[in-house]
Amino acid sequence: MLKWLFQRDTRKISPDGSYRHGNTQLIELRHVEKVYAGAAGQFRALKDIHVQINTGEFVAIVGKSGSGKSTLMNMVTGVDRPTSGEVFVGDTAVHTLNEDQMARWRGRTIGVVYQFFQLMPSLTVVENVMLPMDFCHTYPAHTFYRRSMEILEQVDLADQAHKFPSAISGGQQQRVAIARALVNAPAIIMADEPTGNLDSRTADAVFQLFERLVIRGKTLLLVTHDPDLARRAYRTITITDGAIVADQARVRDDPPPITADADGSASVAGQAVVTTEAYHAD
Repeated sequence: MLKWLFQRDTRKISPDGSYRHGNTQLIELRHVEKVYAGAAGQFRALKDIHVQINTGEFVAIVGKSGSGKSTLMNMVTGVDRPTSGEVFVGDTAVHTLNEDQMARWRGRTIGVVYQFFQLMPSLTVVENVMLPMDFCHTYPAHTFYRRSMEILEQVDLADQAHKFPSAISGGQQQRVAIARALVNAPAIIMADEPTGNLDSRTADAVFQLFERLVIRGKTLLLVTHDPDLARRAYRTITITDGAIVADQARVRDDPPPITADADGSASVAGQAVVTTEAYHAD
């Protein structure tokens, strides 16, 4: 079911287990600093951040408002650039990409889920899900509708496909946003306060969907200020005043094994692990 969503990566990791730039894990930030200049002087939003996140991890990034957690997320997605330091995702040195390379890389590698859904109100549900494929030219145009309907079925929204966002509930709109984030089969899902506008029951359903994605091999980073949600992630990174002050892993009750297949790729719980498509600024 939906094999294209968890398609196998044919790139071979080097014999020592490292990627092209020497990073040994899927996401690696090395001594990242972010400084903003303002009328009151310089503000250090991130201070000497060094963190590694591996394929298949479910990581919550927590902290108070203004702590730097969303800025950290923006470093990984390439929405913002570090003042100094390096950001690697798979074989890509993100901090070296120009704007055109960044847009193409981001569209194929990272699916982003926002707190306020960011759906186009003039498009139907299925048309909203089709947009990333059209922008990134990831698949033939004649497959857009079928792929979008398949992913909407996975989030239990196929029967809402031809409605406009205003005609469905907030929880349904968030599931549309998740479907849109998944439709290009990205290696990484970034969710910025994805349950902030949802009631507790709907938020729990969205979180369960995230958990299923991780079991199937996705890498998921969740930015949240909700300690209850953070405790359900497999690892929690706490940021205070732009610095990482804690990085704690939780023992999982049923961790899916990661095994090597005959062709050198990896599988989690029977599903292919997707890494990333490399972009280089050479």
